[in-house]
This record gives sequence, C-alpha cells and structure tokens, in this order.
Amino acid sequence: MTLKRLGLIILTLVAILFAGSSLLRSWQEPQFQSRLELYQTNIVLQAASWEPLNDNDANFKSLQDALLGVKPFESATEQYQEARKSAQTNLEKAQKQLEQLQSKPATTPTTPKSQSEYPPVTNTSRQLQQQQLQQSFKGLQKLIAELDLRLGILQANQGKIDAALKSWSQLQQRSGINPEFDKAAAVLAGLWSDSQRILPNAEQLIQNNLEGWFRYTALDQLYQLQQRQDALANLEATQQEAAEQAILKLAVIGTVPALTAFFGVGLLIFLIGQRVVQGKTSLLALNSDGRWSTPWDGETIIQVFVVGFFLMGQIVVPLAIGLLPIPRSTQNFRIQALYVLVSYLLVAFGALSVLYLSIKRFFPLPENWFRFRLQGRWFLWGLGGYCVALPIVVIVSLINQQLWQGQGGSNPLLQLALESQDTVALAIFFFTAAIAAPIFEEVLFRGFLLPSLTRYLSVWGSILASSFLFAVAHLSLSEILPLFALGIVLGVVYTRSRNLLAPMLLHSLWNSGTLLSLFVLGTSQ
Repeated sequence: MTLKRLGLIILTLVAILFAGSSLLRSWQEPQFQSRLELYQTNIVLQAASWEPLNDNDANFKSLQDALLGVKPFESATEQYQEARKSAQTNLEKAQKQLEQLQSKPATTPTTPKSQSEYPPVTNTSRQLQQQQLQQSFKGLQKLIAELDLRLGILQANQGKIDAALKSWSQLQQRSGINPEFDKAAAVLAGLWSDSQRILPNAEQLIQNNLEGWFRYTALDQLYQLQQRQDALANLEATQQEAAEQAILKLAVIGTVPALTAFFGVGLLIFLIGQRVVQGKTSLLALNSDGRWSTPWDGETIIQVFVVGFFLMGQIVVPLAIGLLPIPRSTQNFRIQALYVLVSYLLVAFGALSVLYLSIKRFFPLPENWFRFRLQGRWFLWGLGGYCVALPIVVIVSLINQQLWQGQGGSNPLLQLALESQDTVALAIFFFTAAIAAPIFEEVLFRGFLLPSLTRYLSVWGSILASSFLFAVAHLSLSEILPLFALGIVLGVVYTRSRNLLAPMLLHSLWNSGTLLSLFVLGTSQ
C-alpha cells in the first residue's frame, strides 16, 4: 500500500466521522421550516383583516378566501401553539444538556483518554459548550415569551379572554427574560381584562414589542378604550393597506409555486405516459443507458471528494478565512453576506482545483465530459425539470416534517436571507445561492461524480448514489430527504440532456425561488 493511498484512507475515515457527527448534532437543532411557517402565518393574519370597500372588490375577496382558507384565525392559533410546544421541548432539552455538562468533572487537556471513551471535558471546552448552550437556552426563553405575547392576542381576538390572560400571566411569571415583554404583557392584560385599564406607556410598549396584525389588533383595542376616533380611522386605513399588500404577497409565495407545481404534475404524468407508450424512444429514455467512458478509477473519485470537498472545505478554507480581517460575530448583514460569499468561493476554488489536478493527466477527456453547449434543448430540460421537481420535493418535505417533528437542523444561510432586508446583502446572498452554488455543485456532483460512478454502477444507480452524497454534503438531517429527491431530478435532467447548463438552470431556479419566498416573508415582519 502506497503512502498516498494510506493517507487517503485515513482522510476518508475522518471525513465520514466528521459528516456523521455533524448530522448527529443537527438532530437536536430546530428546523428553519418552523420559523418560516410562523412568518407565513403572520402574513395570513394580516391579509385576513382586509375588508372590501365596494362591490368591485368581489374578485379580490374571492382571492382572499382562496389564499387564507376557511378559519385563518383558528389555524394561526394552532400554529402558534405547536410552535410554543416545540420551543418548550427544545428548552427542556437544552436545560438537561446544561445540567449534564455541569455535572461532568473537568480535566486538564493533557489527561490521556481511553480509545473507547469520549474526549475529556476540559475547562476550555466546558466553558465554550456552556456559553453555546446558555445562548441557545436564553434564545428559546425569549422565543417562548414572544409566542405567549402573540398567542394571547390571538386568543383574545376569538373571545377566549381567560386563555389570553393565562398566556400573558405565564409570561409575567417567568420574570427576568425580557422586561419589555413583561410590561407589554401587563398592558395587554389590562386592555382585555374585565376591569379594563390603561397602563403608562401602553402605546409605546405595543409599538416596540409587537408587529403586523398583532400590533394593529392591540392598538385597536387601546384606541377604542381611549375613544380616539381619529387614531382609529388612521389605524384602519393603514391596516387595510397592509392587508392588501399581504394578499398580494401570499399570491406570490403561494399561487405562483402552486401553478408551477400543477404544471409539473401534468408534465410528469405526460413523461411517464410517454415512457410507457413509446418505450426507448420517449424523452425519459433518452440517453438513459449511456454510460460515460471514465478513464480514472475509484481512488481518483475519493481523492476529489475527500481532499477537494472535505479537506479544503472543512479544514483549509476555514483556517484561511480565520486569517482574513472579516468579523464573523456581527449584526451587519452585509458583512455576514460577504463572509458567506468569500467562504463559498474559496471552498469552490479549492475543490475545483483539486478536481483539475486529479484528472489533468487524463486530458484530453472524451467529448461527453463537462459539456456546456448553448445549442440544444437544455433550457427546456432545466425549466421542465424545475416544474417537475417542485411537487416531488414538496411532497417529500411534508413527509420529512412529520418524520423529524421540527428537528434536524437547516441551512443557516436561509435564516440570514430571511432576516436581512438590506438590498446589498440580499444581492450578495442571491449571487451565492443562485449563481455560485449551481455552477460549483453541478460541476462537482453532476459533472464529475455522477458520470464517474457509471464506471461501477448503472446510470440509475449513479443518479441515486450521487444524489445521496449531494444531500449528505449539506450536513443537516432534515434536509437529506428533500435534497435527495431534488438531486434525483437534477441527475435525470443531466443524464438525459447531457448538458451541464440544464441542471445548473434547474438548480438556479430552485434557489432563486427559495430566496424570493424568503424576501417576501421577511418584508412582512
């Protein structure tokens, strides 16, 4: 065995252990989808307050009913109750982990460890873990307080005053989490209690601690109690304008994907039917059995992924980034977006450099390798693939949510894109997700990995294997099934079109659609 092969085996084992530990860690992390659903619920509540001024708005009213459902307020209450239950479960887990960590004896870093045991808890690692858990613990406490504040307004709006007062009372009993929330809860309890009362700075506290429909509802109750007719009229006008905008936003993030998915289902049925009727002359059968002529072996494949993707992406690039004068802990979304972009470009450059050096000795490659052709039907393959992927991934995601129950972690870029409303930051995020990511990932997973695997597997086997690695590479348990499904569609599009521009277009459309939805949801907060 050569020294190179031995080193590659060791690095492969390290990469597998790293990926496995990262996936296990993500098991305890909340899914981003849960927060996203609350954002959409808030838009639904805002849209539900719209009232037509004349008969000409009948069509708009029909659109409102179709988008909101039968009982939007009851559905929103259930959504918030589920979110609170999930947050409470995560809070209890974090508290238990803190207690376990505090009960473990600390050792010095030089203490030898048994190979069958976990690494010892050093004073430094203990402090770091405690800080991370305490930060997570405080964040969950704040989230629960915020949920209780809003849940009470939902309950009061439906006439469940006792339940609302109980929600606000629970918030006040957990004193010290956020004094502003405590004061706001007291204000709301005063407005809806039997002996209604207005506390000092009531309006300012509502303005500071509530937003959207919740703010309008609380202010409406306050102004009615104060008998401020002018303020009520202005509030009503502002709320109606916001409600119209909310309906349009729901149409963008709901109707457009729904129509695309509907077309995708029809296209999928047509393609499957054509495959059954026409057999090997159908579109789905195009190039389905055509393997690539692969001049390198499995060692080269492993080398590209272990050295290029893992070593460069998880060790070399993070060390290099640490030397750059870019602060990581900052509230400036532009700096965060720049950090993500620079990190991603360096990872892509490192991995593609290793890829080039690994296969350079096999140049010139056969004609069907890394093919980029502007001619042909690649655009139709990419666009059609996106339409077909949408309903498939949505169905898989719904099953996935039931499987993980709000746990399993998520891509941190999604949260940043949701919270950032800075135009420059969003432009940087868009370039990273909709341009850089499709180019790099499609060259690596569809351009290199999938064809290379056809040396050992069938085309379909290569599609499944490359899709699984594509999903695992994102290091979030909750994303494995949806990304695996997306990877299969990407693989089918590439093997049939034999043009990397097709899966790149599909990938770009997918990421662009996600970012657009996040932008629309974020602007409503």
